[in-house]
Amino acid sequence: MNAVIVVAVVAVLTVQSGAWAQDKGKKEVPAHVRKDVDDHRAMAEAHLNAARCLESGKSEKDCHAQLAKDCKGLGIGKYCGMKHRH
Repeated sequence: MNAVIVVAVVAVLTVQSGAWAQDKGKKEVPAHVRKDVDDHRAMAEAHLNAARCLESGKSEKDCHAQLAKDCKGLGIGKYCGMKHRH
């Protein structure tokens, strides 16, 4: 019975130390970097939606107009360049 308890305690401590080691290795992402990441994902989503729009057979003019709306304030240029403002 004591051997079972010892094994259980060792298992719990091993799992807890592994979780602690994983948390220790992760770095906190600064807010400005998190914002950049979110902006890039939003631009990528807008471009993906534009591709889907074109694939659906809609006109390039309509799809680019929607892309411009989706990217307002994110990308650079007429077609939402995959650059960000700094």
